Amino acid sequence: MSVFEHRSFDGHEHLAFCHDKPSGLKAIIAIHNTHLGHALGGCRMFDYRCEDEAINDVLRLSRGMTYKSAAANLPLGGGKSVILGNPRQYKTEELLRAMGRFIDSLGGRYVAAEDSGISEADMRIMGQETSHVAGFSSQPGERGDPSPATAYGVFIGLKAAVEQRYKSSDLKGLRVAVQGVGSVGYRLAEMLAGEGAELWVSDVYAESAEQAAAELGATVVEPDQIFSSPVDVIAPCALGATVDDTVLSQLTAGVIAGSANNQLAYDDLGAALKARDILYAPDYVINSGGIIDVYYQRQGLPYARAHKHITQTVTETLQEIFQRSTSTGEATNVIADQVARRRFEPDTSAIDCVA
Repeated sequence: MSVFEHRSFDGHEHLAFCHDKPSGLKAIIAIHNTHLGHALGGCRMFDYRCEDEAINDVLRLSRGMTYKSAAANLPLGGGKSVILGNPRQYKTEELLRAMGRFIDSLGGRYVAAEDSGISEADMRIMGQETSHVAGFSSQPGERGDPSPATAYGVFIGLKAAVEQRYKSSDLKGLRVAVQGVGSVGYRLAEMLAGEGAELWVSDVYAESAEQAAAELGATVVEPDQIFSSPVDVIAPCALGATVDDTVLSQLTAGVIAGSANNQLAYDDLGAALKARDILYAPDYVINSGGIIDVYYQRQGLPYARAHKHITQTVTETLQEIFQRSTSTGEATNVIADQVARRRFEPDTSAIDCVA
């Protein structure tokens, strides 16, 4: 099948493939849209079942980054990269350096940051081969890893969704299920526990879930049971497309608000969730804290500026989406796309970055 006919192709500007035989690197970079600026998006390493699964993922993720940057009022385009392979088995310095050279070959049209399977230290190694990487500290005392900013954005977005759905922003006693307690999910769980929420957690790596149980008092459940947990909020913080028809039939929660990209298996699920009175906080709005932080890092600006931008943009954009969804009856994911497209399509006026 031609890439142009692929189910997830959305007028992407560029799709590049790399095979570096000496290091074993097999990777793909997708640039979706650069109308507002160069593409910025994470580099993910994952053990995909097949090449088509990797292509589908990078196409969907890069599109999501275009919408995320626009929804976050950033002068950036959308891109993403994926490395095929299990990061716990095949990640080497040679492979990461080869990935840095691959990124560099695009001449700055795409800037990479860390994502699932890729750490701040990994990005630092890629940075030995290219300047077109971000989200890592180069000197002691510098901030780098954007995960804390991502988690903060999800936290305030979750609170906004809870207030909209349950008419209260008090999290004490609120039952929240966090699917995936990695670098973002665990930080989110910490903030939720700090405000008195009751936690249910799952992770494909049992030690991560057990840590949340020991340190945060969370209840550990099996990954295939997390969505049916008796909770008020589900926070998907692992990989995408986890909310599907099967999960829909299991849900008892009234809110879905998490950090994972592309949480809905297909777009029409947004309407199905709304029909069941389940409020969905669109993923690329609520998880935009990381890219906002990376943008400010690259401008040499302090985190206080990024923090203000995250707080204002995530809260105000979600409020607009929720209000329009209530008044029009359209699903929140549909409204979110309308808001983002208005900002990045060529016939729209230039956006202002929050100072």
